[in-house]
Amino acid sequence: MNRVILIGRLTKDPEVRYSDNGNTIAHFGIAVDRKFKRDGEPTADFINIVAFKKTAEFIEKYFSKGSKIVIEGSIQTGSYTNQEGQKIYTTDVIAREVEFGESKNSNNTNGSANESRPAPSSTIGDGFMNIPDGVEDEGLPFN
Repeated sequence: MNRVILIGRLTKDPEVRYSDNGNTIAHFGIAVDRKFKRDGEPTADFINIVAFKKTAEFIEKYFSKGSKIVIEGSIQTGSYTNQEGQKIYTTDVIAREVEFGESKNSNNTNGSANESRPAPSSTIGDGFMNIPDGVEDEGLPFN
């Protein structure tokens, strides 16, 4: 099985091209933080991503440098010969599905998207709202 899921930030704006038959192709890179740090310094892997058709159009419209993105896809390797005659090997992730990695209004100061969410309403542990005593018979549409 060849499946990869990545969460990272775009390192530059997507480079979008159109094939002869009108298909959209987006090339971009993302920086993905590593779990382990070297000498206390944060480290990241820089991964090349390719997206096609509707996925590429979505990325072109909604993502730019610094945007956090979630990508599900597969790894694809390839090679080509450059102008000097050297064989160059490539590794790309082909994006099948993409999602926003954070909300548009999230606060990026500490990297947590959860802080922009509203506080949950007052609920009892069973998921039902707590109705104060004496209100049960007033203003409710059922009895």
